[in-house]
Amino acid sequence: MSQGVGRPAGPARTRAQVEPQAHEDIRRRGGTLGDAVAVFVRRLRADRTNRALRLSRLRAAGDNGDLYLAPIGTHGMALLLATDGGDEMRILAVRDGASAREELTRLTVAINSVSGAVEVVDQSEVSANVVALPDRSEPASAGPSGAGARAASGPLTQDAPSSLRKPLFAPYDDEILTGLGVVPSLLPTIRKITTDEQFETLLGHNLPELTRDVLLALRGGMDQLDVQRLVTDKWRPEDEDGADINVRDWARAARRSVSQAETEDDAVLGALGRSFDAWRLFLHPEQRRLAVGDFKGSAKVTGGPGTGKTVVALHRVRHLVEQQPVGHTRPVLLTTYNTNLALDLRERLRDLGGDELLRRVDVKSVDVLAREVVQETRTEVGRPLDDDAAMNLWHTVRIETGGLDYDADFLDAEFKHVILANRCGSWELYRRVGRTGRPRISTAQRHEVWELAQAYRAHLDASRQTTYALIADRAADLEQHRMHRVEEQARYKDEQGGRDLLHREAGSGMWLTPRYRHVVVDEAQDLSASHWRMLRAMVCKGPNDIFLVGDAHQRIYGSRVVLSHHGVEIRGRASRRLTLNYRTTRQILASANRLIDGAPFDDLDTGSDTLDGYRSVLTGLAPQFWRAPDRQTEIRAVATLIKERHDRHGTPYSAMAVAVPDGGSAQEFAYVLASRFGIPVAPLGKEGVRSDVDAVRIGTMYRFKGLEFQRVFLTSVGEGQVPHQRIEQYRLSNPDRYRQEEQRARSLVFVAATRARDELVVTWSGKASRFLPTDADNTALRATDLLGPDGPTSGSPSISAA
Repeated sequence: MSQGVGRPAGPARTRAQVEPQAHEDIRRRGGTLGDAVAVFVRRLRADRTNRALRLSRLRAAGDNGDLYLAPIGTHGMALLLATDGGDEMRILAVRDGASAREELTRLTVAINSVSGAVEVVDQSEVSANVVALPDRSEPASAGPSGAGARAASGPLTQDAPSSLRKPLFAPYDDEILTGLGVVPSLLPTIRKITTDEQFETLLGHNLPELTRDVLLALRGGMDQLDVQRLVTDKWRPEDEDGADINVRDWARAARRSVSQAETEDDAVLGALGRSFDAWRLFLHPEQRRLAVGDFKGSAKVTGGPGTGKTVVALHRVRHLVEQQPVGHTRPVLLTTYNTNLALDLRERLRDLGGDELLRRVDVKSVDVLAREVVQETRTEVGRPLDDDAAMNLWHTVRIETGGLDYDADFLDAEFKHVILANRCGSWELYRRVGRTGRPRISTAQRHEVWELAQAYRAHLDASRQTTYALIADRAADLEQHRMHRVEEQARYKDEQGGRDLLHREAGSGMWLTPRYRHVVVDEAQDLSASHWRMLRAMVCKGPNDIFLVGDAHQRIYGSRVVLSHHGVEIRGRASRRLTLNYRTTRQILASANRLIDGAPFDDLDTGSDTLDGYRSVLTGLAPQFWRAPDRQTEIRAVATLIKERHDRHGTPYSAMAVAVPDGGSAQEFAYVLASRFGIPVAPLGKEGVRSDVDAVRIGTMYRFKGLEFQRVFLTSVGEGQVPHQRIEQYRLSNPDRYRQEEQRARSLVFVAATRARDELVVTWSGKASRFLPTDADNTALRATDLLGPDGPTSGSPSISAA
């Protein structure tokens, strides 16, 4: 039995967790190690005095802390931190093989003086692997004048010999780096890094997350003060009140959320060895604080693509359910913009908590939810038109009324985001309403638009049809009326001393309760004002009522909505911004960010938002740009690249996707890829596509919202197609409309580009889109180099060569 962990009379139950760095150790080693860790933790939790655990004390860590070693399975071993006399134990690191004990013994374990987190570093291994990299730029036999000649020729680059290169982090002294949160034991190694190759090797080690974040931000060119504000300060514990961190108080360090794994559930722990990539068993500390935080009212999380907003929302749902009393009701609503995304959320929530969790949550798109609300009244609402049919009806109205000065897109948006959003039931209300964020029109033009809207509604009534926007508007009215009755009932009870007046309630229908206790919203940026009115009325105002995640940079539907205008008020620390991307490589992210650089975006309320500090933890291939002389050559080149990735590199077809600007292009690509090249294709529709179909996904950029692929082919990104040439009619006549349409197009391409995990390939025919680099036409690879007279050449460039 171990030394220092007391033996009580009976079984000594222990609160045991697996720390983030240990999770990463397990992921890297794979095999059955995860299952062995799960078994060990269950036994440890049941009784830490169990001799079969073979705990052995390694050394004292400091005040209230001891380090232990324990065998894991047949060939593994774990390093544990015990605090509070053994009542709390955490697995800090895991190794396997003959040298496991030696490797764990030499680890440096310390409390970070900035974040207060318990951190583990194998300083000797990192130093050996990073510093010992061969210097590929050093000549085999350097002549006596080599160094001087190189120095005299101009400024040094990463091609210079290592003896002349300046260390990458030379501008920052030790005090600056440790003040930002870099672990001190790594400083000697960091000082010797002179090339990006060495830096990437360093990142390949299992570093403490704050150290990784700070170094990535500095190397990415972020100013020191911005790193302090956007990275370091987010890691500071909120319970210290500005006091210095006690770097010897291990018990307190272990209790901080920054040091804790995401879950203690045995069911979750058991998944370690089976499907780790599909299961993030712990959240980034900043994400975890949001997922389990307690807010006085509504809360908002924003952040760029891949920052884990949806993951936070899913864990938030589970946390809220866990706070509810046992029962069979569904007190929590999880909703999003469309059915496809709602289905994905439902499956991911099942993965997270099983059917038991799903039984306590309503997972629905906002339009499905609105339709159910209206149907409860048993009134005839008509058959809802899909988006295409609704747009065709606007074309019909324009022709019949002669209102050809207004295109269908403008009329549809005006109807949804001004008339319905502001509940304009009369011409007088519409004439006076503010139109912030909409193109400017005169009073006379407003009247013409109003008459067109009335003709549109008359057509719908005559054909006994409706639209999803009208259903949402009606549902919002019904829910607001319901909430009014709930509040009236509560006031009456207060007046009567809190008594339940059953006869009065039964006779008046006032037994109603709020539909939900908590509402969680994903992709919040795309919901309309009617949606928000409905959701606000579905839950009483109070602690943790509405939790929303979104990103205005990805707004591709709808228009800006000011949440506070609809009763969703978010104050102070209840608004958080995520900046760390876990999905997209730095190379792809940099290209995608340039698409929207400089464009103004809101924060889903009255403020503004930027991508300042937004960065990735991943590195990979630079995006490829391919230019074709004509459309058919572009399609053939894309087919060639897809075949090459599949046949030579083993990428499944289902892990690749082709994004296009419009439906016609999607049909064209699908036909040519399938009929001429024998590539299996699967169109992306409203309901998505079955995950077990091994076929290349093809769809418009709109359909890529919320999806992720290993390789994305962003096609038809030529001038006149992205953005569409029709917006040019507004450049002079309606500059506001022009800016709106151009920004929407930028966001659309941004969304599609950031769906790529490993590789992004951008293609076009003719002239490159203005959204691409200014020299794209001159520097892009030529699609004709891929092709012979009838198809691929025998020497298509490989991924690494392209």
